Amino acid sequence: MTQILVVAPHPDDETLGCGGTLLRHKNIGDKLHWLIVTSMYENHGFSSELIRLRENEIDQVNDAFGFETKTRLDFASTQLDTYPMAEIIDKIGGVISELSPGIIYLPFRGDAHSDHAATFDAVTACCKPFRNRQIRKLRIYETLSETEFATSPDTRSFEPNMWVNITDYLEEKIAIMKIYNSEMEASPFPRSEENIRALARFRGSRSSFLFAESFFSLMEIID
Repeated sequence: MTQILVVAPHPDDETLGCGGTLLRHKNIGDKLHWLIVTSMYENHGFSSELIRLRENEIDQVNDAFGFETKTRLDFASTQLDTYPMAEIIDKIGGVISELSPGIIYLPFRGDAHSDHAATFDAVTACCKPFRNRQIRKLRIYETLSETEFATSPDTRSFEPNMWVNITDYLEEKIAIMKIYNSEMEASPFPRSEENIRALARFRGSRSSFLFAESFFSLMEIID
């Protein structure tokens, strides 16, 4: 049994990026933990109705995955790069120290959203093996509508080196993603059922599975 921590800059990143893999972990008895880095606030342009709906969605998603813990850091969404990095590292580091996860899933640094880059930098700063010896694996996930829209010429594209068979879990992943009604739209919108299924099929075709999620394995330590 392994403690699994998924770090989501925003609610929905965890489901888009590794929802099927999380369900697979749960099925074999691993313990799931959810760290949500940002929250919506009215003074940053989000309506009170949208905030209310998102809170309800978070509660439903938490129940659907069966997370052992859900931690909210409550930094302002879309504003993460305005906070001192030391503050973000301190808060994320505290969660990691408390939970002692063996595997951490985190977003790709090259994603189009600056919140993802800041989250990546903070998480990796907390995962030096000589400081957190319990962490054995770091896995970077891809996020539809963010990873494929990375445009910086200085950043390498997402190049996975790990694939997980989610054929038995894709339908449940999609059902959970549909809870985020405020984030899903019809195709060709990136966060649509059709495109979630298409990406899973494409990643599966690369790995001889019907459907798969792909990752970049950033660190793996074997005793």
